[in-house]
Amino acid sequence: MSDATPIDPDPETKGQERPTFRSPRRRRWGHLLAIMGVLLLIAAGFGLAHVWSPHANLRITTGPPGSTAQRFISAFASVAKTQHPRINLDLVQVDDLAASAKALEEGRTDLAIVRSDVAPPANGQTIVILRRDVVAFILPPKSHVSSMANLAGKTVGIPAGRLQAYNAQILDLVLGYFDVPAKDVGRVFLSLDELGEAARAKKVAAVLAVGPMAPGEIVDVVATIAHATKGTPGMLSLDEAETIGKRFPGFESIDVPVGAFRARPATPSDTVTTLAVTYRFAAPELMPNVVAAAIARSILTTKAKFMALTPLANQIEAPDPDAKGPLLPVHPGVADYLNNGDQSFFDQFQQYFYVGGLALSLAGSLFAAATTYWSRRRSEADWRPIKRLVEIADAAPRADASGLAALDEEFHQLVSVVLGTSPGGGDTDRMSAFSTALAHARHALDQRRASLAPEPGLRPATTLVAAQ
Repeated sequence: MSDATPIDPDPETKGQERPTFRSPRRRRWGHLLAIMGVLLLIAAGFGLAHVWSPHANLRITTGPPGSTAQRFISAFASVAKTQHPRINLDLVQVDDLAASAKALEEGRTDLAIVRSDVAPPANGQTIVILRRDVVAFILPPKSHVSSMANLAGKTVGIPAGRLQAYNAQILDLVLGYFDVPAKDVGRVFLSLDELGEAARAKKVAAVLAVGPMAPGEIVDVVATIAHATKGTPGMLSLDEAETIGKRFPGFESIDVPVGAFRARPATPSDTVTTLAVTYRFAAPELMPNVVAAAIARSILTTKAKFMALTPLANQIEAPDPDAKGPLLPVHPGVADYLNNGDQSFFDQFQQYFYVGGLALSLAGSLFAAATTYWSRRRSEADWRPIKRLVEIADAAPRADASGLAALDEEFHQLVSVVLGTSPGGGDTDRMSAFSTALAHARHALDQRRASLAPEPGLRPATTLVAAQ
């Protein structure tokens, strides 16, 4: 017996019943599927970009028809529609400032106009300050009132209107601070003309007006009293305003410059310290920082467009990002925007898209690497039968009778597998290599068979190949 033995099968094919050989058509389908996979990833990226691109549905209170809040919201909606078409505003009608604050606190709206002294919502945070209203005690010409204590036993006039009840509460609060019982001071709600006549007839010792240092309620009251009395109205100073503001956080101290409400003769005639309240665009504390910053930026950077629609926008200002007041603090998203510069809603989302693009690029690279790896593995599998035929040809000259029989059996299996999986031909290079390896192995087997005595049951390789 010869000492030649059949070589072991390729370790990578050990345990497999049949080697495989993939046709060019399958390979083309594999490449096509890989390309489709990459295209699907790209399409998914664009889809995510569309879904996550800056857009929002915001509920916002409007206030009563014709009110200051309603006029501002109308302007805001008009500008927002032009600047940010993907922001949809759902208007929520409310009756007054208290209802607006309550709607925000109860989660029925995402944005609301609130006044700092009127039931400020516990969850409210400031987006922008819309305007700062002065609390002005306007005195008729030649008035002897020099302090709040002098109002005891007298009457204060308040302009009639939607805000008269809130302004009356301010009167009570200030009187209480100076220990003047509210019941000792009368109050009447009158129209502008009636206020002028009451001041002329000395029926009111002062008129409490709340308005901006711009055309508004105080300017109108001063003009009316000046016209009715033919004199120059004065203004009561509240030197304790800063302390009052600390006790009642809805208020703050403000210095009113000379001539703020009338130029000639100037009213006031000297700088006066008094109280102020603020109108604020507020959002709930749970509003995402990026959305709050986007709203603040949109309002502050389009102020000129707001002013073209309503003069009320002239007083819009950014809140102090370092303010630590307990009521209506600055939203952290707005504070971050004010502290870190001009970064828009879209800029921040572009950062997210950049990170997402990196992730998508990495996923694409991993997919391409995996595709290349599996393609290489398929290529190696396709060439493995050819490699095995060469190994059979090399092993045949050293094989004994039983080893030759095993090699011959494996030879026939390889021929059956390759020709069975590649009907009608295949890759020209591989099929040419296969034919060469097949002839080489067949020749080596026949040569070895001729040198050994024929054994029963051994099938000539040439018979099967001819049949194939």
